[in-house]
Amino acid sequence: MHRRKSLKCLSLRQPYADLVVTGRKTIETRKWNTNFRGKFLVHASKAIDTESAALLNIDCSKAIKGAAIGIAFLYDVKKYANKEDFLADKEKHFGFRFCEPKYGFLLKSAKRLNKSVPMIGRLAFFDIDQQIY
Repeated sequence: MHRRKSLKCLSLRQPYADLVVTGRKTIETRKWNTNFRGKFLVHASKAIDTESAALLNIDCSKAIKGAAIGIAFLYDVKKYANKEDFLADKEKHFGFRFCEPKYGFLLKSAKRLNKSVPMIGRLAFFDIDQQIY
């Protein structure tokens, strides 16, 4: 019996999904921690963070939404103990809001898929059929 491999996927709002797959955003911040390490699909959710896009001066009118758009590798997690530590990494996560607890998923080797794959996102890391990309 042949067993299909699954791949983790994480949904991010635009413009953050694009910033990750272009390698500009190397820390993804979350209120929750994860033990997961490895390669995962980056999913651009249907929602746009319009406030952050405006603050970053990014036009999201043509951004892909509701699809897997890239791959990244999560190699470690950093816990932010305070707002100062969080703001010190602002150029890596592009975040504006600090609330405790706050974790930074450290990312590397991000790249955009040749063709986006429409799909429905979910909360937290979720499994998908690896043959999607």
